[in-house]
Amino acid sequence: MEREAMEFAVVIVGGGPAGLASAIRLKQLANEHGKDFSVCVIEKGAEIGAHILSGAVIDPRALNELLPDWKTGGAPLNTPVSEDRFFILSEENATRVPNSLLPRCFHNEGNYVISLGNLCRWLGEQAEALGVEIYPGFAGAEVLLNDDGSVRGVATGDMGRLHDGSEGPNFQPGMELLGQYTFFAEGCRGHLGKQLEEKFNLRDGVDPQTYGIGIKELWEIKPEHHQPGLVIHSGGWPMSPETYGGGFLYHLENHQVAVGFVVGLGYSNPYLSPYEEFQRFKTHPEIRKFFEGGKRIAYGARALTAGGLQSLPKLSFPGGVLVGDDAGFLNAARIKGSHSAIKSGALAAEACFEALLGDRKHDELLAYPAAFKQSWLYEELHQARNFKPWMNKGLKLGSLMFGIDQILFRGKAPWTLHNTQADHTKLRPAAECQPIVYPTPDGVLTFDRLSSVFLSSTNHEEDQPCHLQLKDAALPISVSLATYDAPEQRFCPAGVYEILRDEGGNNPRLQINAQNCVHCKTCDIKDPTQNINWVVPQGGEGPTYPNM
Repeated sequence: MEREAMEFAVVIVGGGPAGLASAIRLKQLANEHGKDFSVCVIEKGAEIGAHILSGAVIDPRALNELLPDWKTGGAPLNTPVSEDRFFILSEENATRVPNSLLPRCFHNEGNYVISLGNLCRWLGEQAEALGVEIYPGFAGAEVLLNDDGSVRGVATGDMGRLHDGSEGPNFQPGMELLGQYTFFAEGCRGHLGKQLEEKFNLRDGVDPQTYGIGIKELWEIKPEHHQPGLVIHSGGWPMSPETYGGGFLYHLENHQVAVGFVVGLGYSNPYLSPYEEFQRFKTHPEIRKFFEGGKRIAYGARALTAGGLQSLPKLSFPGGVLVGDDAGFLNAARIKGSHSAIKSGALAAEACFEALLGDRKHDELLAYPAAFKQSWLYEELHQARNFKPWMNKGLKLGSLMFGIDQILFRGKAPWTLHNTQADHTKLRPAAECQPIVYPTPDGVLTFDRLSSVFLSSTNHEEDQPCHLQLKDAALPISVSLATYDAPEQRFCPAGVYEILRDEGGNNPRLQINAQNCVHCKTCDIKDPTQNINWVVPQGGEGPTYPNM
């Protein structure tokens, strides 16, 4: 079957905050100028918000600019931050850092505790009201190019292929969505974004990107333990001092609390399990007291970009742009990326609108990176640029030096530190590392992976091509298992990867339980051989996060 094609002024891949902000700003400008530029958003989740996961505490600055009447328009920012607490944890004790000693980036006055998924659902409604066409359940699977090499759009994935790649009885080919310009807003480690970085050499001259994995649960807690707007962050235990990581508790409305843990994916011990570190974090006396008598209601995980300004790729290329976390705009020092995603999308939209007014197409929107460099977002990321390089030097030294950077120099120190290694190169051989023994989950406060995946409502049709592709089927045993004791068994937060053996304990093989995948992309990032390639499964599959 031939693929059908649809043409738009702008095609946007991804219905997160960056993609939706792009669409809204484009339509606002078109309506203001009496133009009828068509804008299409495709989203691989079953609905807008289905794959959205963040802490989240949001700085409303970019939202104020994009939709100044968001309060009267019903945006789900219902819980202003009421109190900040920052703790350095040891195994039994918690030392609170006085707020007066915290750098400004750790202060949350004027911010809101939210569900980013619910905010995206609301943004989707605003976009549709402006005339944006939104198609959930359609995954961007292929970049389409013109003869001159410029981007002309994307193709969505085929539906109904069988496990061997053949066409099943319900086969439907993907569609070609063609645009004068295409925005890529897929989030961290975008499937198409990483291809574009390679094709257009977008990473030439910049630092390797660095990443973290964020693992999160949503709980309903007893009213006496709930304080709406309370924001807690922690460093230290259960992580070793040389490993970047920290926890958070955010009190939302309706007696709900988001609890989570972020582990930097530059860690070196292959026995480390980010999922198990998160479960341990909840057992700390300062943390567990909030959950006594409570109930866990949702679970999810997502990788996040953390390299900052030095790791941003080139943002534009012929026919398209990268926005949001597909580029890496998250401010790791503030533990925030939603506001920067919205701002980056709006900046790209404004540059694109001027091009559309001039009847241009498929050229490079150079006005977008130029506008970024003149924006408050650039200034914010520049002030935080040394955070991750300092923290790579360990919790104590990193905290001290970043504190000096922020308090003494206010982020304007006359030096810029650099990330020099990709995360996947930092694992040491298992023989050089100490195994980590994690406690057995109790089923009340701590849980196993499979019961957690169940709460993510993850679903994949099993009889389809595996979306976790191995470039070389031999490497998981010959290198990953032999040298690193198969760390994919531990860095995956969903139990996707297992090493199985025969009854005698011999003949090891890797089993991939792709149906468990929550689309966090950690395997694509951390695999030491870079042998795992995450590609999109059929559209509409994966997790369905409520209120995350």
